[in-house]
Amino acid sequence: MAMVDGRPAQYGISLKQLREVMELRGREAVEQLRHYGGVQELCKKLYTSPTEGLSGSPKDIEHRRETFGSNTIPPKPPKTFWRLVWEALQDVTLIILEVAAIVSLLLSFIPSSGEGAEDELGHEEDKSHEWIEGLAILISVIVVVLVTAFNDYTKERQFRGLQSRIEGEHKFAVLRGGECSQIFVGEIVVGDICQVKYGDLLPADGILIQSNDLKVDESSLTGESDHVKKSELTDPMLLSGTHVMEGSGRMLVAAVGINSQAGIIFTLLGAAADQQEADAKQRKKGDVEEGAVANNSHPMDHGGNNMASKQETREGSSCPAEDAPMKEEKSGHKDKSVLQAKLTKLAIQIGYAGSTIAILTVIILITTFCIKTFVYENQPWKNEYFNHFVKFLIIGVTVLVVAVPEGLPLAVTLSLAYSVKKMMLDNNLVRHLDACETMGNATAICSDKTGTLTTNRMTVVACYIGGQHYKSIPKYDSLPPQVANLAIQAISINSAYTSRILDGDLPNEPIKQVGNKTECAMLGFVLDLKKSYQAIRDEHPEESFHRVYTFNSSRKSMSTVIAREGGGYRVFTKGASEMVLKKCAFIYGVDGKLEKFTRENQEGLVRNVIEPMACDGLRTIAVAYRDFVPGKAEINQVHYDNEPNWDDEDGIINNLTCMLIVGIEDPVRPEVPEAIRQCQKAGITVRMVTGDNVNTARSIAIKCGIVTPGMDYLIIDGKEFNRRIRDSNGEIQQHLLDQVWPKLRVLARSSPTDKYTLVKGIIDSKISDNREVVAVTGDGTNDGPALKKADVGFAMGIAGTDVAKEASDIILTDDNFSSIVKAVMWGRNVYDSIAKFLQFQLTVNVVAVIVAFFGACFIQDSPLKAVQMLWVNLIMDTLASLALATEMPTPDLLTRKPYGRTKPLISRTMMKNITGQGIYQLAVIFTLVFVGEKFLDIDSGRYRTDSEPTQHFTIIFNTFVMMTLFNEINARKIHGQRNVFDGIFTNPIYYCIWIATAASQVLIVQFGGHAFSTAPLTIAQWAWCVFFGVGTLVWGQVVTTVPTSKIPKIFSWGRGHPEDISAAMGALTEDRFDADGEKKRTTGQILWIRGLTRLQTQVIGGELQERLIPVPYSKNTTDQAIRVVNAFRQGVDPRLMERTNPALAAVLQRQASASLAKRLSQASSIDYADAPGATGIGDRERDYLAPEVDMERLSSRSHTETAV
Repeated sequence: MAMVDGRPAQYGISLKQLREVMELRGREAVEQLRHYGGVQELCKKLYTSPTEGLSGSPKDIEHRRETFGSNTIPPKPPKTFWRLVWEALQDVTLIILEVAAIVSLLLSFIPSSGEGAEDELGHEEDKSHEWIEGLAILISVIVVVLVTAFNDYTKERQFRGLQSRIEGEHKFAVLRGGECSQIFVGEIVVGDICQVKYGDLLPADGILIQSNDLKVDESSLTGESDHVKKSELTDPMLLSGTHVMEGSGRMLVAAVGINSQAGIIFTLLGAAADQQEADAKQRKKGDVEEGAVANNSHPMDHGGNNMASKQETREGSSCPAEDAPMKEEKSGHKDKSVLQAKLTKLAIQIGYAGSTIAILTVIILITTFCIKTFVYENQPWKNEYFNHFVKFLIIGVTVLVVAVPEGLPLAVTLSLAYSVKKMMLDNNLVRHLDACETMGNATAICSDKTGTLTTNRMTVVACYIGGQHYKSIPKYDSLPPQVANLAIQAISINSAYTSRILDGDLPNEPIKQVGNKTECAMLGFVLDLKKSYQAIRDEHPEESFHRVYTFNSSRKSMSTVIAREGGGYRVFTKGASEMVLKKCAFIYGVDGKLEKFTRENQEGLVRNVIEPMACDGLRTIAVAYRDFVPGKAEINQVHYDNEPNWDDEDGIINNLTCMLIVGIEDPVRPEVPEAIRQCQKAGITVRMVTGDNVNTARSIAIKCGIVTPGMDYLIIDGKEFNRRIRDSNGEIQQHLLDQVWPKLRVLARSSPTDKYTLVKGIIDSKISDNREVVAVTGDGTNDGPALKKADVGFAMGIAGTDVAKEASDIILTDDNFSSIVKAVMWGRNVYDSIAKFLQFQLTVNVVAVIVAFFGACFIQDSPLKAVQMLWVNLIMDTLASLALATEMPTPDLLTRKPYGRTKPLISRTMMKNITGQGIYQLAVIFTLVFVGEKFLDIDSGRYRTDSEPTQHFTIIFNTFVMMTLFNEINARKIHGQRNVFDGIFTNPIYYCIWIATAASQVLIVQFGGHAFSTAPLTIAQWAWCVFFGVGTLVWGQVVTTVPTSKIPKIFSWGRGHPEDISAAMGALTEDRFDADGEKKRTTGQILWIRGLTRLQTQVIGGELQERLIPVPYSKNTTDQAIRVVNAFRQGVDPRLMERTNPALAAVLQRQASASLAKRLSQASSIDYADAPGATGIGDRERDYLAPEVDMERLSSRSHTETAV
């Protein structure tokens, strides 16, 4: 028999059998497990120990991986560079330019219709150069496409790298060789024994071996929001991608990777993606008519799905016609980020303005040419006139290209990607890109206390035991032996066995706290008493526990029931002192004497022990117990004849006997007070939201600097908070909340619901002018709603649960509040970088468009040729966006107030600079156009009939570029600073690009020739061009002198609430996703809408909003996957599947069974509202929109590595 690592190579159960077991639930699963001999027997079949785990031998692990698969989902390959090139070529404006350039190129080779030999000879030289312009435009378009594709390619690689880092850091607790260790989830194999605890996101499918009060949120797989109670006897099946909401336990891993339930879904998802791609092609060809049965499940009519109803009659299963939660369009989604909202509005306005001017330019050029040629000169029609019209179209399209700021998406993406990379060095792991810039607008931070403001290295420094209050750790011998022994037992047993104290790696290193830090502090207290908690745990393994009531936010305590020596049961309880003491009826007094714990005694204990500890900033924890005995009961024991009702928690955890109260110190992080001072200086209000009592919270808040003596502030607990914000009917009222939150600085003894209410109330409040932008920190599973609701959610990377991390936007890898301050600085830098680029970009756009337009009106030609404008648009925009987007943040960013939600994107100062520089540049250019030839003593370039480049128009082009280059230096400052050179050498990218652009311009002017319509210039002419360029710096000082306060507020631009944008975006998406063809748009409308598509999707839609970098198998992406799989399951003909992929068809058939189909069809709490602009579209449009989900991006970025 073949052997592997000393055991048979053949397992007692096959992969197929394990998959079949994992598809069962509840009683069916228990019955099937019994058929295999139970979970213990299953462990034997898989050669693993339920208490020791696998041996950890590399041979054994590798053999399991080969037999049962690895815990990874194979990624879909990234788009190739040439695929990205092809996608970039789809841009409508570029297509128009390509066609026009090709037509121009072809017309240049068509011989002119004869007008006489003389005329032909006069134009012969002309004709020989006409092809150059068409070719130059084509080359420019190719360069644009290559640059766009290269940017997308590098961006994709950056995101994949960032994602793999996040996935690579995800670990899980596994037993190997009897030791519990954290391993990467990708290394988990079938047969591993995993430790499951509150807050975990399960990495694989498994079967429970032992559990304590375990409750799991399976909504990501079933759509049912109720938590499912799991136990070995009722429902032992745990599924990958689900969340542990309460309790703890151990499970045997039975399926990993593509064989797990979530993995099967992603296998289907890949097939669904291919199916959708084929459908999309069919729709494009017009093969699918309205009402016809398509191969996807999204009906074209308002009724149910034809294919689904056919399946119902054929299989007898009831597949729902549509997904139930579709109506919850906005559930689980934040509004657009502040910057997205403002850029959306700006993009729409620029689109209208650019389109209008472009169309007017073409009309004026064609009209003046026709009137001049056919009316005044009375010329007959010639073939070469086609070329003129094509050139006019090229000028018009070029104006549109210049008008729409193509560099804006690049600037946004570069700035965000650059910031994300740098923020990782500052311990901020960004999961949603737009969280960067939103953080720059933050006006309020609601922070946790433990671990964020404090070090989360807890130690017991005071205690009350045996009627004595000790200010330091007493000696064990000085304590009443019976009480001390009981207390040590209670601490050791009534805590998660994953919480441990380990020695440091080196002799001088401090001990390591592993697991829950509060429990570690109490275990440290046991060690300080020179006793061993591990010895007690060995006597009472977890399997011997009769019942465990795990800690949660409503209990604020934990209780464990064990068998008592001599018969009966003992309940150990620990928790927040005031919560536990309320349930105590007895206490051990002096010399360990049992006393009744009256209300007077309780008040005295609170006044003399608990409050002084809390005022010193200590967290107070009480430890108590209760005995249930079958025989004669003592005064503090309970007699029972029948088994106690363990489900009656209130009855069980009552009339306790208090043994011990400890004071746990968690020192304030040394850097936090300074960080909070910086926040306050930057106009950000910091509020502490904690579960600790009021006195502890107040003490820490004073040490941190959140509150200072003499301030008019509010420190209240959750009970008082709710009393103040609710009306007589118990309903939360916004106007009552508005009276509380402005002064609130500390909210103590708060529940996750209180935290969510506070965050929502501040965000929804309209009492402040610029509306509040709120950041929240959280670490617990129940912090999820508040983290999701916040504009920016920060999860703790060390102490945070997987669920909290998944709900967050940024993960603090060091759990440190000072890292939030760095995030604010980077966020403001992103916002300012984009504002700098806009100030520069809009000046270029305004000047170029006006010059082209008035040139068309007055001299029937644009002084700036098409190729020249493309050079300005492409190179200047792309390079300028790179230069201005990579400016490093400076400390003075934290000296100004935040912008808030409604402040205009383009401020009055910026508009003043744009207008001022625009006036200067237009004055210079029009002076050169109309009188330049006189004072420069050169030939005029106006009204030329040949196509030879002239020095006159070359000087105009060169001067424009020089002014733009020097204005790029002005654009570095947007708040009216005079020294525009300040810090210019701190950014080598900036000055290298500036020098490279200037050098390229010299080459273009001197050697560009016919391709760029330039003639070489003399030194004197260059001097004039540079003189006018430097003039922008001098003029910038003049513009800065004009007081901004005198400029009307109406001159600011880009003001916008996120909610104001939804209507405009809804209109856009109706145009883009019109399934029924009811609203047919005019060609003009379609042209400008589609021309804006790239800008819209890159800035507002897919590239940024959808660039989620999730903890693998995040609920959102899993839900979205389920939605698509449902669609796929309902739509694909099973007979086709049987032919193409029998294994997949079998899975599909099984999963189509009535009960699971019902559960899965309700799976999604996420809708296609996150597709760009899905807000506000009707059911029919949404049904059509669903197949447009970018499956490639979904599968490649969310589920590449691990199966968790």
